[in-house]
Amino acid sequence: MSEIKTDYLVIGSGVAGLTFALKVAEFGDVNLITKSSLANTNTVLAQGGVAAAITFDDDPENHAKDTYIAGAGLCHKDAVDVLVKEASRRIEELIDLGVKFDINDDGSYDLAMEGGHSYHRILHVADETGKKIQEILIKQVKDHPNIHIYEHHMAVELITDHHVLSNLQSAFNICFGAYVLNEKSGEVNIFHADYTLLATGGASRVYQHTTNSQIATGDGIAMAYRAGVRIANMEFIQFHPTSLYEPGAEPFLISEACRGFGGILRNSAGERFMENYDDRLELAPRDIVARAIDAECKSRGEACAYLDMTHLPAKKVLAHFPNISLHCKEHLKIDITNEWIPIVPAAHYVCGGVMTNLNGQTSMHNLFVAGETAHTGVHGANRLASNSLLEGLVFAHRAAKRVIE
Repeated sequence: MSEIKTDYLVIGSGVAGLTFALKVAEFGDVNLITKSSLANTNTVLAQGGVAAAITFDDDPENHAKDTYIAGAGLCHKDAVDVLVKEASRRIEELIDLGVKFDINDDGSYDLAMEGGHSYHRILHVADETGKKIQEILIKQVKDHPNIHIYEHHMAVELITDHHVLSNLQSAFNICFGAYVLNEKSGEVNIFHADYTLLATGGASRVYQHTTNSQIATGDGIAMAYRAGVRIANMEFIQFHPTSLYEPGAEPFLISEACRGFGGILRNSAGERFMENYDDRLELAPRDIVARAIDAECKSRGEACAYLDMTHLPAKKVLAHFPNISLHCKEHLKIDITNEWIPIVPAAHYVCGGVMTNLNGQTSMHNLFVAGETAHTGVHGANRLASNSLLEGLVFAHRAAKRVIE
């Protein structure tokens, strides 16, 4: 067992982990570990985009209102205020790094509409926004001399001075790093750090139907829980309404943006059933749409419902959703401009997690958490579409700012 020392230990390589690593690397050495490859994250699977109120007719207050409504009134106001007010600056940073969000012919951003939003405010890169953001961040991380990358290294336990639940209230409960398994050699190493960030994503892979990568097994949340760190709202698991129904295959998300673009949900009889569930139809918040699909399938004894985009201009559909189109054609021999897409709700996002304040701090000294692993309170009982990448960007930035102060 070898010991490796660093100023900052980052566990996880999604948008939150990479953002934090880049920001603190200007002030010390960073060890970045990830249990798979750098690119095997849920960030890569995020198709829709990043929500931000950047147009003259929209504002952060509108974004906040939509977030509260989607969250069933259980969102923490201070966290939501931070999210929506800092959104535009974090977007500017991505653009400065080289992320090229889609634009219209007049040079304005092509802002999409998604469920639960009252304005077009979703910046996107076709239907692979998360992948493009991840690629830019990975390049920056690999090029930084102060960041040392350990792929295929899985954190198995936090190193603490009081590693039992009975010491939860101890004023001296401190994180000193993590025990890390080298998956190739089988050796467990000690990674010591002045500050540790958990950014290991969610836990939706524990469900039969999920949109998540195989890595999303709740490791960070479980480690924190075992170490006595406070956890909250783990019962709030968001199910995305539209994952591709393809029994036996790896999960594939059908983006919220498809419905924002005009896609219609139908049952096997061709009925637009959302009319029976909510006045906002397909653009109701995710929890409402997912429950409606589930109820419709159960009442009819059917395995799936359908997303119909056949009435929309074919060229525009293919331009906006090239990867969804390609996947459906390769896997199900479906032309989404002429045929309905079979869909089912699937576990998508953990709205709870490790409790943090607005700067990513937890109930354990020197342990910070960001991204889906964290419970900032911003999502309440149900996350608003395209607030996930934004949360990772905003609160990873704030955590980094806190540790370097």
